[in-house]
Amino acid sequence: MLNDEQLARYGRNISLSGFGPEGQEKLLNSSVLLAGAGGLGSPAAYYLAAAGVGRIGIIDGDLVDVSNLQRQILHGTPDVGRPKVQSGRDKLIHLDPDLRIETYLERLTGENATSLISQYDLVLDCTDNFSIRFILNDACLRLGKPFIYGGVLAYAGQVMIIVPGQGPCFRCLYRNDPQPGVPDCSSLGVLGTVPGVIGTLQACEAVKYLAGLGEPLVGRLLVYDALEASFSEVRLERDPLCPSCGSINTD
Repeated sequence: MLNDEQLARYGRNISLSGFGPEGQEKLLNSSVLLAGAGGLGSPAAYYLAAAGVGRIGIIDGDLVDVSNLQRQILHGTPDVGRPKVQSGRDKLIHLDPDLRIETYLERLTGENATSLISQYDLVLDCTDNFSIRFILNDACLRLGKPFIYGGVLAYAGQVMIIVPGQGPCFRCLYRNDPQPGVPDCSSLGVLGTVPGVIGTLQACEAVKYLAGLGEPLVGRLLVYDALEASFSEVRLERDPLCPSCGSINTD
């Protein structure tokens, strides 16, 4: 049962058609692991915490740098030099002190991925590293955990949810690491608001999935173009030859 403070705090969620107190209780009893506390993880973490996801884990091994502040809104100037997970936890606890925020000051690797991901209901890929995304993809498939991919570059971004057994996985979309020399955000830059849009969409997909609402972006890559102020959708099928999910049965 929701207490009076929760009824007041989450009232705008609860009043939604199809959501109600049942949806809010699902969120409060849910857990999400954020892989990355940077440009994507910042807005995603804020909105997951504000929505009332009861337990949020953040894994990131980096320290806050002044160059991060253009887009990583979870951190401020006084946080420069601090671990991002500590800075992020402070902001989220300030937003809602009743939430359980767990931090991991390390990089996600093939060695720790399974043990970490197994503790959570859902994972958000808020990284900027393809190797880590492949680790996330394969670990989530093994454990039967959904994860939400988000990627940004320059003026564009994309988002998709991977649900084991219900559609394509990340390797169906991107089979291999980018070739050496392929431009990334360090070389091309990124408009600071673009990860804000994509991270917010990741949080929205997470809330929908956890509360059992609407149609998730399974097999649908949503692409955002900031310069055109447009969204487009690319429909994807599971690749039966995919080395990660090709042997997994679909519904």
